[in-house]
Amino acid sequence: MKIQTHGKQIDVGDALRSHVENQLSLMIAKYSARPIEAIVTFSKDRHEFVSDVAVHLSTGLTTQAKAHANDVYESFGAALDRMETQLRRYKRRLKKHHGTRQSPVISTIADSYVLSSNDKDDADEPDSLLPIIIAESKSSVSSLSVGEAVMQMELTHANLLVFRNDAHGRVNVVYRRDDGNIGWIDPSDNK
Repeated sequence: MKIQTHGKQIDVGDALRSHVENQLSLMIAKYSARPIEAIVTFSKDRHEFVSDVAVHLSTGLTTQAKAHANDVYESFGAALDRMETQLRRYKRRLKKHHGTRQSPVISTIADSYVLSSNDKDDADEPDSLLPIIIAESKSSVSSLSVGEAVMQMELTHANLLVFRNDAHGRVNVVYRRDDGNIGWIDPSDNK
């Protein structure tokens, strides 16, 4: 497993780097046999250290955890505890999905844009409204089952996930509703 340890405006020493590698390897080995990559980022927020841990698994899922503490080792330990809780909670599901999936998760790249919001009155808008693009990036759209998509959304604490449905190949969306339930948008190809 490839482990990347970074610091945002703080120095990550060899002792912290080896501690991260040892602890993360032990925890991941307990719950997942084939992790691909882990990215650990440390930063400082006022008087607290912030640890952000993301692990990409061979099943195509990504799990993330973040924690704050006064000590950098404590913040990493708290983030690791949160990730362990997530993986323990989903261990049965991960084994089930990994056992039924015959091929690895396929991801395609899609363009992603951020459009500027216009706070002016509607009367000031021109007849041909063309929004201004203020950011462009690439996003990954994975081929998943609906259950895997919901699990991926919950593991990454996202409010919305766009994915290609394994059942029929069309683009679908799962999202967290205001009432706490999960919504699923599956556009049909009826004309």
